[in-house]
Amino acid sequence: MSVMYAHSNHIPQPPHSAGTKYQGFRRKINPDQIPSATEAIEFDRHQWEDTVYQNTPGEHVPFSTSDFVGLDQGNSSPKFVRMTTWNIPYTSRLAGECGVPMAAVFQPFADLDPREEPVPLVDFGERGPPRCERCRAYINPWCTWVRGGNAWKCNLCTHETEVSPEYFCNVDANLQRMDHLQRPELNRGTVDFAVPAEYWATNPPQRLLMPYFSAEPPAAGPRRPLPMNYLFALDVSSEAVRSGLLHTACAAIQDILFGPNACFPPESELAIMTFDLTLHFHDLSSDLVPMLVVSDIDEVFVPLRSGLFVKPAERQTAIETLLTALPERFAQLAYVEAALGSALRASLAALAGRGGHVVVFQSTMPRVGIGALPGEPNEADMYDTTKESSLYVPRDNTWRDIGTECVEDGIGVSMVLAMSRYIDVGSIGVVASMTGGELFYHPRFNPHRDSPVLHAQMQRLMRRTTGYNCTMRVRTSKGIRVSEYSGNFFQRGGATDLELGVLDADKALSVTLQHAGGNLDPRAYVYLQSAVLYTTVDGQRRVRTCNVALPIVELAWNVFRLSDLDATVYYLARRAISQMGSEKLANIREDLTENCSSVLLSYRTKCSNTSSIDQLILPEAFKGLPIYSLGIQKSKCLRARNVSSDVRNYTAHRMLSMSVRSIMHFLYPPLLALHDLAEDAGLPDPTTGRIVLPDIMRDSHLYMEAHGVYLIDNGETMIMWIGGSVSPQLLLDLFGVDDLIALDAQMSELPRLQTKLSTQVNNILEHRCTQRGGRLSKFFIARQNLDAAELEFSDMLVEDQNAGAMAYTDYLSVVHSQIQQVLRDGGTIGGAVGLRNSIW
Repeated sequence: MSVMYAHSNHIPQPPHSAGTKYQGFRRKINPDQIPSATEAIEFDRHQWEDTVYQNTPGEHVPFSTSDFVGLDQGNSSPKFVRMTTWNIPYTSRLAGECGVPMAAVFQPFADLDPREEPVPLVDFGERGPPRCERCRAYINPWCTWVRGGNAWKCNLCTHETEVSPEYFCNVDANLQRMDHLQRPELNRGTVDFAVPAEYWATNPPQRLLMPYFSAEPPAAGPRRPLPMNYLFALDVSSEAVRSGLLHTACAAIQDILFGPNACFPPESELAIMTFDLTLHFHDLSSDLVPMLVVSDIDEVFVPLRSGLFVKPAERQTAIETLLTALPERFAQLAYVEAALGSALRASLAALAGRGGHVVVFQSTMPRVGIGALPGEPNEADMYDTTKESSLYVPRDNTWRDIGTECVEDGIGVSMVLAMSRYIDVGSIGVVASMTGGELFYHPRFNPHRDSPVLHAQMQRLMRRTTGYNCTMRVRTSKGIRVSEYSGNFFQRGGATDLELGVLDADKALSVTLQHAGGNLDPRAYVYLQSAVLYTTVDGQRRVRTCNVALPIVELAWNVFRLSDLDATVYYLARRAISQMGSEKLANIREDLTENCSSVLLSYRTKCSNTSSIDQLILPEAFKGLPIYSLGIQKSKCLRARNVSSDVRNYTAHRMLSMSVRSIMHFLYPPLLALHDLAEDAGLPDPTTGRIVLPDIMRDSHLYMEAHGVYLIDNGETMIMWIGGSVSPQLLLDLFGVDDLIALDAQMSELPRLQTKLSTQVNNILEHRCTQRGGRLSKFFIARQNLDAAELEFSDMLVEDQNAGAMAYTDYLSVVHSQIQQVLRDGGTIGGAVGLRNSIW
């Protein structure tokens, strides 16, 4: 049945990859009356932009997409910890009946608003921070003082621990210490503790077979914390030279070392290695910078004992000479292959015994050396079969071994992948995933478009808060336990600790929680504490703790009242992605729909069972759940179209490391109508000085007009769509030309003109870049019916029928039908009544 719309001047749907139509009878749905994700986002943003979030248990929490100032009063800010529900069900049965997953998302090094107080650093000297004698939890604001202040009771396990004489203080009538306000660890939820030698990292045990050849025995025992070393490994194969990656990489490294915005840590040292069919080490202690070549790429070793690592400030001339010469040196001598696995093992050998960060620039699939990979698989024959899951796991376990070896030595690996053909991200990318590093993905590398983005990525890599040699554990109070961890990290079988070579401000990890038997006390709280033991970039060993107290409730209504859409969507997305290596993608997508329906069905039966079964009842907290569930299915790692495994694996890696805010923008990209900006949009507010941001609109062509200019940005890609009937004056104000055909569709950034509209839009783009810590999105122009970028733009309109999935209105019909069938016939979503077969 067709849907009637109030307006007739909307554009037709842009060219797109085919979607799926709804099968069977459906009622007429007016898209203007279905729940809008943007309305809730904008309402929350305006609510918190001038209000301080008090951060006390039992309150509504700001959305992750809102800029807010949080007050730490013992509970960590939602920027550090988010819960799927901020009220914990008192029994496992109630938790199951509600259908809301119990999970927490931790982002320990998250960036704070400049108006917020920084995380305090507390130093207890050689005795270290006070810890519970039984469960080893750290002292925190939710502990209580007993025996006149001579002991403290752990809020997690209730054990009483004696207070050392140096830490003793009398308590007042409220049983609080007299020095409570002077002790950050007793009134702040997020704290850094300086720790003594017993917390130092330990060198990995000596292996029978070492992964690299070393003339000296490997270091053993505790490892003194030192400033972080960086090793830049550059692919110098013919593809890297031809594409311009080598030249761009050398320029980006020079920029972070010596450019106007130099940001390399002054205490750190760096090494530069190049590789193709052989490995090349450069002696930076000599002004001539001799190159030492290691031709044995199966049993690698480091030929330099000194001069490999130097402080850039002390060897600027030598480093600049080398980086300037590299693109020319290999322009005529380049080989086709690049031994990435051997280069990573050599990096491990160079950083062994102290840890650090390896940044690799790679442009071709490694077919030689350690971890050499066979030819490209025939993906077309594997798509939508039981063999497809093999595309999302490493084809050679050597890459897992390399990742494990790096983590054990406290080394993180980040990779810049800039290739023109298949590179097998599923294999080589696992090293970055296991070590806590990052993938920067630039297919069909174009220096004109990609160079500014790559420079910004390297700046962010250096500037963001980062720790290395990291170990993380999440502790819970009695009655709750952690059942599963999710994210990019390494975890030994059966171990409760997570290990990461590096952990930075942009990375988040999540945990799934379960009841551990018995009922919780509704008059008490559930407590969570995450602790990250790490070494700072300048060489200090610390522990960062994040604490949160959560009320316990007996009614389903209270569970839904403080449910968190953002954290729930985050949990569902990660759970779906983690199944890619073992399940068919079609089944994963069906499970996502059933999970969405189950949550809404639980609310329907527990909190609104008096309504007619013909009504679709959505809880206030989960009005956006269906559109975000659809967005997960339309993401490039899960969508039901032929998408290359490299793209799927890269997207999966990114979504498993993203912050909550980033993933919400990625799944439902903000869309702006630039031709319809308010007078003050994009300009500083005269009272606060902050940029006035325009409201975003719904992601659908149904709300777009042919004379308009629209900007969509998911954090990775930014596309400016220009309608065929656009006003010449609008083009002049934005681009300096008045003819749509004359517009340069290859521009990589918006020009800066002396017009009000240009100033407004550029200010908005700068603000978004600042929100992401300086990272740029790739910029594309999509003129209506003219440019290829319009295909990508169309697929980013989540509410439309595209990307191998339904339109939002049809998807709501499916969800509603699943709920109706259970209400009418009994059973469960996807259970014995056979809903999956009947709906799909």
